[in-house]
Amino acid sequence: MPEPNADVSLTDLQEKIRVMYFDKDVARGVDGTFMWLMEEIGELASALRGNDRENLAEEFADVLAWLATIANVAGIDLSAAVAAKYGGGCPGCGRLICTCPNEEKP
Repeated sequence: MPEPNADVSLTDLQEKIRVMYFDKDVARGVDGTFMWLMEEIGELASALRGNDRENLAEEFADVLAWLATIANVAGIDLSAAVAAKYGGGCPGCGRLICTCPNEEKP
């Protein structure tokens, strides 16, 4: 097994997930893949209520991996999407440090 690279970009992650799982993911489709993402979000919610930091880290990684998976199936480049929406700062106020009112979702 290759040694993991500690510094993986969003582009690298999405490509690694594509290479490992794309055929299975496309066969499952967006709806099936979305359900797996939701299951992992539930596991992350449980881990957030616990004290096991290793499990918490694994669940964050799983959620990110399934998000990359569904982006692959949907044909979305996550890195480009993040850069377009957040590359210039907060999408609400346009600043690097958000100044939107707390009641608003930026």
